[in-house]
Amino acid sequence: MQAVVIESFGGPEVLRLADVPPPSCGADEVVIRVVGSGVNRADLLQRQGHYPPPRDASEILGLEVSGVISAAGPGVLDWRVGEECVALLSGGGYAEYVAVPAGQVVRPPRGVDLVTAAGLIEVAATVASNFARVGLAAGETLLVHGGAGGIGTFAIQFADALGVRVFATAGSPRKLTVCRELGAADAFDYHGDWLAALRRATDGHGADVILDVMGAKYLPPNVDALATDGRLVVIGLQGGRSGTLDLGKLLAKRGSVTATGLRGRPVEQKAAICAEVAATVWPLIESGRIRPAVETRYPVEDVAGAHRHLASGEAIGKLILTW
Repeated sequence: MQAVVIESFGGPEVLRLADVPPPSCGADEVVIRVVGSGVNRADLLQRQGHYPPPRDASEILGLEVSGVISAAGPGVLDWRVGEECVALLSGGGYAEYVAVPAGQVVRPPRGVDLVTAAGLIEVAATVASNFARVGLAAGETLLVHGGAGGIGTFAIQFADALGVRVFATAGSPRKLTVCRELGAADAFDYHGDWLAALRRATDGHGADVILDVMGAKYLPPNVDALATDGRLVVIGLQGGRSGTLDLGKLLAKRGSVTATGLRGRPVEQKAAICAEVAATVWPLIESGRIRPAVETRYPVEDVAGAHRHLASGEAIGKLILTW
């Protein structure tokens, strides 16, 4: 089969298509013939050598795919060859075929194009599991950093559907408009004083929950932005790994900081998250309450172009490789 391989760690130019052995189908696994591969920032980090795959995971990039079941291993009862599916992966998604534990595979939402579906499972699983982790509840206030990205565009809509008041940050007038159109009460340019803007918009309350993709760079202002009993959830490190945490401020607010990753979780946890997404998120998509993100499609032959686009900061919504 063909797959995207990394010749050496570096920029997008290190990516190339090559012939590699196809995956085998183990017990409790399925093999998927890939139609679309979601492109995520984690892929950029892995390409640069900063995000190695978990032990026993494929070294091929790609954390989510859509496609068609091509084989089912012993112990798999819920899937038949030829069925359409989406899958949450630990790696291996930039390939014509990928093997994955059957529990991490779900049917796509009804009415969603199969290529579009390639960009749904990773963001839905990430956001839904983190909202559940911190107990985000109706009537609370949420701040989403990077509101116009794949994670952000989903998080705004999902939180709005839960009865949460949502604010977001983004980096251009067009992106701010996208956030508001998706349901954010307001959106703030992160080049400016977004913290002051949030305080004005919430009458000084701040955010009960902050969903943060930046990490170290935003750690001090995020703590300042928390409401009393607020919860900061770090899910990305675009702004660095090591920052200064003012424990006095956190203590005074009875605040908490948590950081979670999805990729390295045990199969059983990922299977439970996927099942919950199918049960609670997919109906919101099927009803039109949540719209799939704006997407940009790239043929897999132009995978380097997709990586350049995502790294540029100009991308809105999801980027998807097509096979």
